[in-house]
Amino acid sequence: MCLVQFMERNNSMVLRVGLLLLIAATVLTSTVTNAQEVTQDVFWSQWRGPLANGVMPSGDPPVNWSEQQNVRWKVQIPGNGSASPVVWGEKVFVLTAVETGEASEQAVTREGFFSSLRRRIVGATAPTEVIRFMVLALARSDGRVLWQRVATEEFPHEGKHQTGTWASPSAVADEEQICAFFGSRGLYCYDHEGQLLWERDFGDLTIRLGFGEGASPALYGDTIVVNWDHQGQSFITALDKRTGQERWLVERDEATSWSSPLIVEHAGRAQVVTSATNRVRSYDLATGELVWDGAGLTMNAIPTPVADQGIVFLTSGYRGSRLIAVRLADAEGDIDETEAIVWSLDRDTPYVPSPVIHDGILYLLKSNSGVLSAYDAATGQVVYGPERLPGIKSVYASPVAAAGRIYIPSREGATLVIQAGLSLNVLSVNMLEDNFDASPALAGKELYLRGQKFLYCIAEN
Repeated sequence: MCLVQFMERNNSMVLRVGLLLLIAATVLTSTVTNAQEVTQDVFWSQWRGPLANGVMPSGDPPVNWSEQQNVRWKVQIPGNGSASPVVWGEKVFVLTAVETGEASEQAVTREGFFSSLRRRIVGATAPTEVIRFMVLALARSDGRVLWQRVATEEFPHEGKHQTGTWASPSAVADEEQICAFFGSRGLYCYDHEGQLLWERDFGDLTIRLGFGEGASPALYGDTIVVNWDHQGQSFITALDKRTGQERWLVERDEATSWSSPLIVEHAGRAQVVTSATNRVRSYDLATGELVWDGAGLTMNAIPTPVADQGIVFLTSGYRGSRLIAVRLADAEGDIDETEAIVWSLDRDTPYVPSPVIHDGILYLLKSNSGVLSAYDAATGQVVYGPERLPGIKSVYASPVAAAGRIYIPSREGATLVIQAGLSLNVLSVNMLEDNFDASPALAGKELYLRGQKFLYCIAEN
């Protein structure tokens, strides 16, 4: 108000400038679904983006591309990883696991005949050599490596799924730091120039069937949340992002899940929402106190919850299908058979890919296939689907959205672009010489696709 009074004492031109400045300041300090500042939504700051729902409000990447068109740069990344790229400022951060070729006695003594046979039957692979767990910072302008750090070199204590990687969890970033999470290998936080600030070791995860690790941390304000569901004692913990000091830790009665926590604000309180097999739960971010819980999802809970307009959507799709839409205004205590559950679904839900929600429509892939359904997020009414998508067969990556479009990468190297809306409208099928399990990242007019070999920056030439 003081600024307006000052401007009123000057001429009308200055007044108009002052009012424009006030409007700009208001926009820059507004809050979004997860209460992060709107200034952050120019950056893909963590798994599922700045709004934690796969949407980049300010994004506008190309619709069409190929190896010869709209590839600003393409850089080979050492090793392998299915962590989503993270973008902050003029840097893109990538996590990767590099096989060193260094054998380990553990590889010989730990793997017997029956263990080896069991792994082959269930589709798991055993570690055979020491792995170098690395963080790379690349320039958004041309893809050159600005710095790289070796977080640790270790022989993994157990195996992974044959389609998985040793670097599956994604990093989180803000204006101060980049925190790289390697599960059993620890959490490593660096400043933007690559100086290690702190690290934390949470122990070793014991993953069901040796299928490997995948849950990413979540960052909200000055708090990092790590969900640690496995075949041992599961827990969820909140840490101070600047020091790594534990703020709270709550034990969980859960088996392995690969779902990352969602942090969402409602009625002035930030909640940590988790998917799992036994129960779905929400915790108070400040204290770790249980806010609400309900019946769990299917086995092998993987998709991360998404939220929009005060409703949280939790889903999974292994050996069954389950989705529940929870209205936060009504969610307290045990939510089973209460009005907090707005609608639910028992078919065509995703196994690995997380949902994306855009302009009031929830988009779901069936299992890991190229079959898409769209639902009215508020009511659960079918908008369209399930419909077979052209050009793609299997999907592990989670769809993302920007500029009224949905981007769906596939394991075969094709990325489908569809128009968001009330009917399936395919805009393009774009093929690259790589395979994509990592979910895309968006920033401005750029789309970042991390393949098994390369990191692509897709932008208008």
